[in-house]
Amino acid sequence: MTIRTVLVDDEPLATQGLQLRLEAHDDVEVVATAANGREAIRAIKTHKPDLVFLDIQMPGFDGFSVIQGLMDVEPPLFVFVTAYGDHALRAFEAQAVDYLMKPVEEDRLAATLDRVRQRLSEKRSAEEAGRLKEALAEHAPEAAEELAEAGTPEGHAPDRYEKMINIKDQGQIFRVDVDTIERIDAAGDYMCIQTGENTLILRETMKDLEKRLDPRRFQRVHRSTIVNLDLVRQVKPHTNGECFLVLDSGAQVKVSRSYRDVVARFVH
Repeated sequence: MTIRTVLVDDEPLATQGLQLRLEAHDDVEVVATAANGREAIRAIKTHKPDLVFLDIQMPGFDGFSVIQGLMDVEPPLFVFVTAYGDHALRAFEAQAVDYLMKPVEEDRLAATLDRVRQRLSEKRSAEEAGRLKEALAEHAPEAAEELAEAGTPEGHAPDRYEKMINIKDQGQIFRVDVDTIERIDAAGDYMCIQTGENTLILRETMKDLEKRLDPRRFQRVHRSTIVNLDLVRQVKPHTNGECFLVLDSGAQVKVSRSYRDVVARFVH
């Protein structure tokens, strides 16, 4: 899988330095460079890259204007590269894969490219599945119906759920891998994200957050608590049909009677 890439920066030395670092990654092909926002939009529409490394502050169109100028085409993945750290929140709101500070460190770049590879693999898998379903619907409609019925419960396709959640806490942006989330506790319109080691605060309702998490792993066990079922170590019965879940960190979470069906998967 070749990652066709465009580099956008008004500083030639910055472009050359990044291109040099990318040469260490055999699956990355730089198909074009651009020195300003207008050139960037033309290059992206012409070459249709998989990935764009995009400077934010440029003469004329800045990086965010470039993204807005691509609303009429299928956008590539974006990684912002900048000398300034005060645009991080807007970058993540623009669905950027990552936000790199100049000068770009090789280890940091390698980690970013790993995220890009994962996102592209998920996207291509989803596209292939879509083409297969279309072909089956046209040539073998009965098989297409069987495939739909055999899918994940309630149409829960795994690729639609978040793998990383961006949280702004105390003026900083934290990228939290959902695999590390042990439980989530509601406090009004705020969610307390517990990772076992840290607690981060996210301004979002529990209902909206539930939609972003894979329900095969994250289940509500109480009116105000969601638990990562993969991190449950023990189930301890309690009175009146209630019980406690003991998590990897040692924390205990009470399961109310109305959610006891969640526990059934551990005892059957």
